[in-house]
Amino acid sequence: MAKMEFGELDQYLFGQATHYDIYKKLGAHPVTQNGKSGTYFAVWAPNAEDVSVVGEFNDWDPERHPMKKTGPIGVWETFVAGAKVGDLYKFCIRAMDGRLLYKADPYASWSEMRPGNASRIADITGFKWGDAAWMKKRKETDPRRAALSIYEVHPGSWKKHPASEADPDGFYSYRELAHELADYVKRMGYTHVELMGIAEHPFDGSWGYQVTGYYAPTARFGSPKEFKYLVNYLHKNKIGVILDWVPAHFPKDAHGLAEFDGTCIYEHSDPRQGEHPDWGTKIFNYGKNEVKNFLIANALYWIEEFHVDGLRVDAVASMLYLDYGKKDGQWIANKYGGNENLEAIEFFKHLNTLILGRNKGTMMIAEESTAWPKVTGDVEKENGLGFTFKWNMGWMHDFLEYMKLDPYFRKFNHNKMTFSMTYAFSEAYILVLSHDEVVHLKCSMINKMPGEYDDKFENLKAGYSFMMGHPGKKLLFMGQEFGQFQEWSEARELDWYLLREARHQQLQDYVRDLQMMYKKYPALYADANGYDGFQWINADDADRSIYSFIRWSPTKRNNLLFVCNFTPVERKDYWVGVPQKKQCKLILSSADPAYGGQHHVDNPVFKPVKGECDGQPYHVAYPLAPYEVAIFAFN
Repeated sequence: MAKMEFGELDQYLFGQATHYDIYKKLGAHPVTQNGKSGTYFAVWAPNAEDVSVVGEFNDWDPERHPMKKTGPIGVWETFVAGAKVGDLYKFCIRAMDGRLLYKADPYASWSEMRPGNASRIADITGFKWGDAAWMKKRKETDPRRAALSIYEVHPGSWKKHPASEADPDGFYSYRELAHELADYVKRMGYTHVELMGIAEHPFDGSWGYQVTGYYAPTARFGSPKEFKYLVNYLHKNKIGVILDWVPAHFPKDAHGLAEFDGTCIYEHSDPRQGEHPDWGTKIFNYGKNEVKNFLIANALYWIEEFHVDGLRVDAVASMLYLDYGKKDGQWIANKYGGNENLEAIEFFKHLNTLILGRNKGTMMIAEESTAWPKVTGDVEKENGLGFTFKWNMGWMHDFLEYMKLDPYFRKFNHNKMTFSMTYAFSEAYILVLSHDEVVHLKCSMINKMPGEYDDKFENLKAGYSFMMGHPGKKLLFMGQEFGQFQEWSEARELDWYLLREARHQQLQDYVRDLQMMYKKYPALYADANGYDGFQWINADDADRSIYSFIRWSPTKRNNLLFVCNFTPVERKDYWVGVPQKKQCKLILSSADPAYGGQHHVDNPVFKPVKGECDGQPYHVAYPLAPYEVAIFAFN
């Protein structure tokens, strides 16, 4: 094999932020050179006095394997004969002020299991993928027109083995997760899983949002190839995989990116630009090409090397606004005097154009909590940021505020459930009920609901039904599908034992059937139709806290009528207006006895009769049960 080196072309591309497979050069790569097996190491440390690699292969001795600086860009490299896959290592960096810094490899594909913080030599090549059918279909699919119902999962706490002395954490391995998660997700009808905390992170309590190993699937659950097994197995079971991705900030851990070579090469040196005061973390310097290259190549790495279907980009607002979470004097305005981070804006445009252009059918999802315009707008045509989807935080806030209310007071807050339709198609949205809503004393979803025990379940079924009918893709955090009472904690598994109780099992069954309905009817996911696909029948019935609306299919076949009663009051004489004299078939009711309700319907077919109601020429008479959401199909 030819000698591996960081050549002139590598340096040029890295300096231009266009070395999109930089991870194949920087980091640790098992190779054979001059007939000797070993590992090629390379690290970017432009301001270091000198650098060496230390590890299990040289007794962690900084004198044994010094590295050579190649060219002006500041990459150091060496080949170590005998360094093999599985060996632990770090870079020993002598800063210009004489300090010795022992740093984990920013481009490592594998890390030591915490509390250790060394990198581990890995070989991620040679995995035999079996997901060709999934990958072909993905390339041919427009995510905005496809069903997308996401199960948000924290793998370390979804399920656990009983703790033991040999295994105090009880983590499932990637392989175990693959099989159990695939079975569950298929049974429940979700289309995708979104996995939290996959990139290596030292502190479990950060849930993976303070990353030290951007290129390393966490060692908590196994090796990089075992993570590939998880993705491959989910794909073979027709389940997509989305990862949380955190380019907004990184922690100050001594082995991490902060002051990597004794100077601030990944972050701004001025704390007004380079630190989040509230989070105690560092902010990437999006104006530095080598930093942009690190992040852009990292996104490509997960999608192209691990076949991941999309990235949910965390804390986008904190990147877009220079003054995010900062007081006067804690931030520096841009060159025009504004608070927009111009470098982050260009970073997103570059990132999203590249990722989605090279990988048709994948998704870039923004967790963006402000009214920043055109987050999902086209970069060239609309000067947008180019994301595929944006989390709808406004809908989430209004929806939860309404659902928490005692039903008597809902009539005074009726617009909380209708306001979101004024902007529902201003972006390509995902409706989210995520982990953030069930921690830090916010209560689990079931415990947000008002009333006694049974009332909580009826309220939650009604809420989930409204969410499924509202335009936008869907996301629900694990445990909320069966009504977990405790707030989520990363330290324990979900309360699966609750499924021995009838109400929890009935709620889980209802969520399953909601999702099966969602996937069956394009009216619920063909959001590209915009307002042509949604019609209020009655958005103003505040006194009774009832909402009715139609979701129109693109073909005008298999349309759906939703009637949602958010009070415990029965409406035996309820009429709902319909625009056509087409019979309506009840396909799902939250009040069905199968889901713990009390409303048995003998004949599910209802014929409209002539007579104005809700501004429509026809109406259907349907006795509406307390807290019932009734969903009808018509052609």
